[in-house]
Amino acid sequence: MKKISIFSPCYNEELNLEILYNRITDVMEKLKNRYDYEIVFIDNKSKDNSRKVLRKLAEKDKRVKVIFNTRNFGPGRSGAYGFFQTTGEATIALAADLQDPPELIPKFLKKWEEGYKVVWGQKIESEESKVMFFTRKLYYKIIGKFSENKQIDNITGYGLYDKNVVQQLKNENNPHPNFRYSITDFGYDVSLVAYKQNKRLHGKSSYNFFRYLDTAISALISTSRFPLRMITYCGFLLSGVCFLSGLYYLVKKILYWDSFQLGLAPLIVAVLFIAAIQMIFIGILGEYLGEVLNWIITKPLVIEEERINFENEENI
Repeated sequence: MKKISIFSPCYNEELNLEILYNRITDVMEKLKNRYDYEIVFIDNKSKDNSRKVLRKLAEKDKRVKVIFNTRNFGPGRSGAYGFFQTTGEATIALAADLQDPPELIPKFLKKWEEGYKVVWGQKIESEESKVMFFTRKLYYKIIGKFSENKQIDNITGYGLYDKNVVQQLKNENNPHPNFRYSITDFGYDVSLVAYKQNKRLHGKSSYNFFRYLDTAISALISTSRFPLRMITYCGFLLSGVCFLSGLYYLVKKILYWDSFQLGLAPLIVAVLFIAAIQMIFIGILGEYLGEVLNWIITKPLVIEEERINFENEENI
């Protein structure tokens, strides 16, 4: 019998966890003649009663496996680490906020049985605010436009991953994993299952505008060299503008030596403009340098504080 792993990272989800568990088990119990399963949670140092709820679930059901982090390592690192601890022949990743419906699991498994190594849920509609949905679509378009590999719109990472794909992602040793971009880089054929994304059932997202912006910048830096090329193009453009401006003022001065006064204002504006451009470019270079340092400096994705119901398995 094939074993399926259902994985969900969580942070401050005390009101959603038991509902999520019940919906997953309702789905998987209908498939118990074909599949065995485990449910793996990783808690990113929640401040509410999430850990208490997870302990209760793990005590009641030994198929529930739980990892507690020593601190909040960020959703990307924590989610990837927990994902790599799954042991099934396929892993289904979904958010704990119940925006990703567990009821799509049978469709994912059907596509997997047909031979697809990756099956993603694709949002065609969302109950979140129109502003946020539009912002996300714009984000996907920008990343898709400048990424060196074709990206798929409206993908959150919710879906199924074959164990070979899980191992390939782990072998990548990415210090800031982003499975959506790695999968397209690997070249796997991806099957898409359309769905309507629900509202968060309980609680409030820990993401704010600045965290979304940080995620967007990191994604662009890690998937595209366009910002670096933009620096080169702008450098040539500014050099040309400066040369032509200098030539213009030189000719004007020669022709109107006594009457033409250059003044300090144009010089000050030009200096400040070039200084601003330089600061922007230094910031872009700093982002790439930071990305390089992240790859060079070897450190674990997270540090575990405790794990539950993993007693008979090696830490993979």
